[in-house]
Amino acid sequence: MNAQQFLDQMVQTANALDLEAHMNLISRDVSVFGVPGFEVIGYDDWYNQCRHEFENKLLKQVSYKGLNVLAETPDKIMFKSVETVEGSDGTVNSNGVEFIIQQEEDAQWRISQQRVLPEEELESDIRRGAL
Repeated sequence: MNAQQFLDQMVQTANALDLEAHMNLISRDVSVFGVPGFEVIGYDDWYNQCRHEFENKLLKQVSYKGLNVLAETPDKIMFKSVETVEGSDGTVNSNGVEFIIQQEEDAQWRISQQRVLPEEELESDIRRGAL
């Protein structure tokens, strides 16, 4: 597994509105940081949000642009990308995101940590050509 293959799976499962397959890419111990209004988002929060969006077909398309691998070991990869989420209502949200994915005991790669990048960090990464 590499970071691009993982992002491709995230896109494929989200765009197919396949909740089970999508959530299989998320660790039960996941922590998401940097979401305005929330200190930390966990697995149940992520599941409930996806279930709501998928069941109500609120999601038109998810895509990722740019990839910067920051660190890699045989069972863990840390990388950044820019995530764009298009809603069925025409809204478009883009955010820089830092991911840590790791291979868990069942050999499945899952997101164990995600951080939404502050605007200044994203702009700096783009200026430096890192994203």
